[in-house]
Amino acid sequence: MARKILLVVLALVLITVFSFATGRPETEEVQPVTLTFSSVSVPGDAHTIAMSVFKEEVERLSGGQIQVDVYHSGALFSQEGEQTAVRRGTVDMVYTAPPWLSEFVPYLSMFGAAYTFSGYDHMTAVYNGEIGDQVFQDVVDEVGVRPLTAFYLGTRQLNLTERVGEIRRPDQMRNVKLRVPGSPAWIAMGRALGANPTPMAFTEVYLGLRTGAIDGQDNPLPTNLNAKFYEVTKYIVLTDHVVDTVWPTINEAKWQTLTAQQQEWVLEALELARQECDRINLENEAKLVDYFRSQGLTVIEDPDKQAFMQYARNFYLTDGKEISTTWDLELYDRVQAMAR
Repeated sequence: MARKILLVVLALVLITVFSFATGRPETEEVQPVTLTFSSVSVPGDAHTIAMSVFKEEVERLSGGQIQVDVYHSGALFSQEGEQTAVRRGTVDMVYTAPPWLSEFVPYLSMFGAAYTFSGYDHMTAVYNGEIGDQVFQDVVDEVGVRPLTAFYLGTRQLNLTERVGEIRRPDQMRNVKLRVPGSPAWIAMGRALGANPTPMAFTEVYLGLRTGAIDGQDNPLPTNLNAKFYEVTKYIVLTDHVVDTVWPTINEAKWQTLTAQQQEWVLEALELARQECDRINLENEAKLVDYFRSQGLTVIEDPDKQAFMQYARNFYLTDGKEISTTWDLELYDRVQAMAR
């Protein structure tokens, strides 16, 4: 009898030890998870489409254990507001980017600086490799949000109203009121192009262009199409000044509530969404120049890119020192070496 009691006690001890080791009792059911994903992007944007791809894939992979509520077009927050919301945990997921995060991780401003990347292949090799892992972990440690990957938003080009006239050099940008998002790194990027940067919410840009409150904006060509900026502008200048990304990012406290399996499903679904987003933007960029010409825009394919690059480099070393002094120059050199 004593032997039977001892065996029962030992069995109970083993069950308890196993439960603590796995973090949850065997009998505890994994609770369904709902992720709220907010963006100011508009229908037709590749990263808006990617939100739906992510939703469909993670719900499929998890057998419905993870549900995603998608809100686009600024339905929940402004572009500035959603950055605060994800840090506070008011929303689970948003798109963020280096210029938004550089307030907290200052060296990240170098990734949003003009002419950091030479093209798509350079950018995606950096972010979706060892350097990206290091950068994302720094964001986790300092901000309390976790970037999960980097989607290609497109290569940013200047898009100007008729009042401005044709622009080919940075010295012609001096009086151009160029819309930028409202963060120091974005404002510095506008100055690095020679412009007079004018902070403005994304949802106000179309009206700002139409009324003359701003003279231009810079975005990738697919964004110009989907936000219909081409309707109220005259010129597109192919400066290729920023190979731009958006980072699907989750509140870190929310991430830690997910099981290892749930995290794996999220990452797998996001990789499929990334591939779709990148494919759409690369294909669209290849054909949109002709489309914009057909809509009456003048596309300037031969700006003096060397002059723009030199102007930007000089700005970051002089008037823009408040930005560049925060850069991790050793890491910057590693990034540049990957372009070769």
